[in-house]
Parts: sequence; C-alpha cells; structure tokens
Amino acid sequence: MERYYYSNSISSFNKSSLNEILGELSRRNQFTLLQTQKNSWEIQVEILKEVLDGVEGQIYFEYSIPRMGRRIDVVLIIKNVIFILEFKVGEKEYLLSAIDQVYDYALDLKNFHETSHRHLIAPILIPTEAKDLKYKLEMTSHNDNLLFPIKSNPAQLKEVIENVLRFVEGDLIDSNNWASGRYSPTPTIIEAAIALFNNHSVTEISRSDASATNLADTSNIISELIEKAKSNNEKIICFVTGVPGAGKTLVGLDIANKHLDKEKATTSVFLSGNGPLVNILREALTRDKVKREKEIGKKVKKYEVLSSVKTFIQNVHHFRDECLIDLKAPPFDHVAIFDEAQRAWNLQQTMNFMKRKKNVPNFSQSEPEFLISCLDRHNDWAVIICLVGGGQEIHTGEAGISEWIESLNRSFPDWKIYISSRLTDSEYATGNALELIKDRKEVFYKDGLHLSVSMRSFRAENVSLLIKSLLDINIQEAKKNLELIKDNYPIVLTRELSKGKKWLKEKARGSERYGIVASSQAQRLKPYAIDIKSPMDPIHWFLDGKEDVRSSYYLEDVATEFHIQGLELDWSCVTWDGDFRFCENGWDTFSFVGDKWHNIRKIERKQYLKNAYRVLLTRARQGMVIVVPEGSKDDPTRDPEYYDRTFDYLSKIGFEVL
Repeated sequence: MERYYYSNSISSFNKSSLNEILGELSRRNQFTLLQTQKNSWEIQVEILKEVLDGVEGQIYFEYSIPRMGRRIDVVLIIKNVIFILEFKVGEKEYLLSAIDQVYDYALDLKNFHETSHRHLIAPILIPTEAKDLKYKLEMTSHNDNLLFPIKSNPAQLKEVIENVLRFVEGDLIDSNNWASGRYSPTPTIIEAAIALFNNHSVTEISRSDASATNLADTSNIISELIEKAKSNNEKIICFVTGVPGAGKTLVGLDIANKHLDKEKATTSVFLSGNGPLVNILREALTRDKVKREKEIGKKVKKYEVLSSVKTFIQNVHHFRDECLIDLKAPPFDHVAIFDEAQRAWNLQQTMNFMKRKKNVPNFSQSEPEFLISCLDRHNDWAVIICLVGGGQEIHTGEAGISEWIESLNRSFPDWKIYISSRLTDSEYATGNALELIKDRKEVFYKDGLHLSVSMRSFRAENVSLLIKSLLDINIQEAKKNLELIKDNYPIVLTRELSKGKKWLKEKARGSERYGIVASSQAQRLKPYAIDIKSPMDPIHWFLDGKEDVRSSYYLEDVATEFHIQGLELDWSCVTWDGDFRFCENGWDTFSFVGDKWHNIRKIERKQYLKNAYRVLLTRARQGMVIVVPEGSKDDPTRDPEYYDRTFDYLSKIGFEVL
C-alpha cells in the first residue's frame, strides 16, 4: 500500500491543474474531507507551484508516519536532498511545538526509513503568514546528515531550497527506490498503543528486518491459538516471554485491539497490574482521540472517550475484584491478556491483601491461581496470554513465571500450555521454568513465543545483554557487549548530576523525551535535589510537553522503577545511590531506615533491588548517562566509599567518563 496521497514528478506537478491535484488528494483521503483541509491543500499547491517552477525532482503529499499516527504535509526529493515541509496555514509565528513536529518527522525518516538513512534530510517549517526571518543552515551534532529545522515563510522558500542544495554534497537520490524503501519503526509503547487504537497493524508499526523477531509472527501464533481454542472448546494458556523492550506488551495490545468487537465471540481484555502504565496509556489514548475528533470538527467529551478506552486497557486488580463478587460467574471476555505476568502475587502476598483490604480471611489461592480459575469458569473455552519479562520482579510478593506454572500443575490439569523451548535463562524461574512442566502431557513448544531481540533500543540490540552482564559482574562479557553498541548507543558515566542533565539536553532532538530515573530505595540523593519520596504524577511526567514543569523534560521530578517499568524514554539519566553498591564479593544491597543504611539480607529482597536497577538501566531507547555521585566525607550516610567502588567498576567496563 502506498504511504502517500499524491506523488508525481515536480515537472508533471507543475503542469497539472489545481483541480487534478486536489482530486487525487481527495480520492486517496481516508477521512471525512473538511473544507479547512481542502483550503490548506489549495494554498500549499499554489505556493509550491511558484517555488518549484523549473525544478526537477519528485513530490509527495500527505506522507504517512504510522508510528506517530501523523502525515507529513509534503516531501520533496530533489537531487541529493530529502526536504520535509510542514505548512502552518494562516500562522504568523514559528511555534516551538511546530518546530518539534517537523523535526520529529525528519528524525522518523532518518531512524526508521531504510532509504533515508544515508541521505541529507532538511526539515522546513513554513508558517504561511510569517515575516521574513534570517535563517542558518546547520547540521545537528549527531553526525547523521540531518539539518536543524529551518524556519521559512513562502517568500523565502525557493531561496532556502536552493541554498540547501548548494550546502551539501552527496549521491543523487533515486525517487522510485526511495519511495519503495522499507519503513521499520520501533515505536514507544505509548505510540504503539495510539497507532493500534487508530487501526494501524502491528506490521506497520514494528520492525520486520532479519535481525529482529517479527512481532506479527508472534501475534499471528496467538491469534491461531485463540481460534483453535474456540473451535475445539479448549482451554489454553500461552507464555510470551522476552528480554526487556522486546515487544511483549505490543503483542498483547495488538491481540486486544484485534478482538475489541463485542459482537464477536472472541472478545479479549488487556490487563495490567502496573498502575502507572494503565493510567498513562489510557490518558494518552484519550488525549489523542479528543485531538483527532477536534481536528475534523467534532466535539467530544473527554470522559466519554475515556470510558471507551477502558474497554481496551484495564487494571488487573479491578478485573480480580469483579471476579470476587460472584465466584461462579465467568468474566465477559474469553481471552485475557496479563501484562507483566511475572509481577502477579504469590500465595502469602495475596492472602495478606485479601485479609486486610477485602475482608476475605483464609483465602487459599495465589493471584495466578485465582486469575486462571476466573477464566476456567467458562464452560466452553478460554485463552490466557501471559506476557512475562525475565528478571523483572521488583516488589515483595511478586511470584515470577514459576507460580503460574505451579498453579497449572496444582489445580488445572486440563489446560493446554504453549511455551517457548528456549526458556532456559536463569532470569526465568532460575532457568527452571521448563523443568516445572516436563511431566505435563499437553505442553506444546512454539519458539515464536519468545522474543529475544530488544526492540526498545532501536540503535542497538545488545543493550539488555550488556546490562545483564553488568549486573551479573561478568566484566569480559560486559566489555564485549559495550563494544558492539558504543557507536550507535552512547552510554556515558559521570560523578556530577549537572553534567548528566547537560548531556541529555544536548543529545535529545525534537520532542525526544528524556528524564531522570532512580531506585525507589535511593533516599540519599536529596542533596542533589532528587527526592524519590516526593509525589510525582506519571501521566504529566510521561505525556506533557517541554513547557510543563511537571514533565520529565524539566529534570526536576524523578521516576522510580515502579513508575517506569513497561515504559521508556529516548534518553535517560540513571542516578545511582548507595542502596546498590559494588564490593569485592559482588553487589551489597541496603535500605535506608531512620537515619542510616541497613543491610538487606533476605535473598528475595536482594533480587528485587537488583531487578530494580535492571529496569532503570534498560529504559532508554537511544542512550543514557549514569550518574554515580561522589558522596561527602562530612555526611556519614553518603560516605564516598559507598559510591567510589561502583564508579570504579563501571569505569572498568569501559563507559566513557564525562
């Protein structure tokens, strides 16, 4: 399918009548054509016919960017340059939001469009009523053939294009080859949810290159299992596992979106116990829907949109509570997708919660066992999809994949299990997950259910391996993995938070999101104005723009592993406290109680803290700075010794020191 509404050689475009061009644009338009949109096209065509008189090349109108759910007004391929034009019809000012918008379009093509990677890209913002402005042609510091956004009004546009063509050398671009280039994006989970909710397929918004597991294949496997269960009246549970950022949640959202139609008998529900993730995704979908309706002249109330969004994404605890009301009635949905299933509670944690919060004494099931029992109430068929991250349990009572399997062994012998045979890593039930099911009869192995390549870090696929070897204190392996990513995924080390903040701001382009993250146990970062106990709102932190003091961009509020698990930033600043210290015998773990650090001795709590740092160190898509403070000799709670060994260890791995 073509990704644009209109394409032609520039010479043919100049010869075509306005009505011919508008007719083609209108025919390809997939939405209700408003008069404002038609007027905007008319103005753009008139401007470009004058500007491009005598120019040879190719022109594209309304070029699709599925990852962002938007369209570029105009793309021009002229000689050796890709021009991205964003018109703001009737606007007099060069708004920061508009500058970021055209910058984001250029970055999207640079990062994710195969035939745009090596060519110069020139983003140009054109408010049609703006006055003449002095402009400067300047490459960004990332050395990737991308110009800073150029501000131009219509009168200056011809001159701008001519100067850009003189500014740079390079190979001529074959427009046919360029247009057929593969688009392989890696969206954030927020972008992915919005795109899926707007009827894009997982194929459109995910990578499909040979080095990445195709998420569409995994999604198709699950869809086939759902149809199989429905046709044969079977009960099936499948485990989708993978490294951090591999796309497990994206697969789950895709399945949920495919089965939103309540008229069909395969309705599914996406469930997560991650409160911040649920709230952020719901708010993001709601804001996007309201914005889109407004753009086409419709007025909708936010609470009405939010109500429909809630059928797509639900909190697993609300689902659980509904099932507690009537212990015999099955839930409406036949398919339940449990995100971050490794975080479901073990028996003790569930018993304590039910007794304290629900006034249900003597509750005898772990959370996985109870959730399976809810779907088991269906008399005909049911499917459970568990999305499981390895080494991602970060809180007391989180049971991991083993409790799901043990619950099946204990209480549900008739359920069929689908799982990957590659599930041997120590992060999954200490490498014992497959051993737990070896005696079950109906276990089926599908290796497409394990996602081994991180999609989050589109610049480098070995980031999760680097962090694993770093935390496992395998220095040689860490050095090897760092060498593999260092050219594409910068990781730097510093003792000064101010340097870390400066580095983030220099690296981020357009609306690329950056922020500070820290462990929930990092209580002695207060002297650096990092208070992990200070209330922060994840919705504002993740979704609001650079102008909002509550957003991550301000580098004031800090997110912990509980706020950020399942989500991501483009660039992150990981601030390291004395709770997790490198020593001769490995990692020492501490919690700060009262006025001093106390050793964490329970193996389970040690693992939670290690996993917390695993989460923090795998959130960035493009690069990160790690800040290990120097401490203070005058403060016994921040003894330099608590930090120096950790800094020295990270330095030995080979991270660049600022």
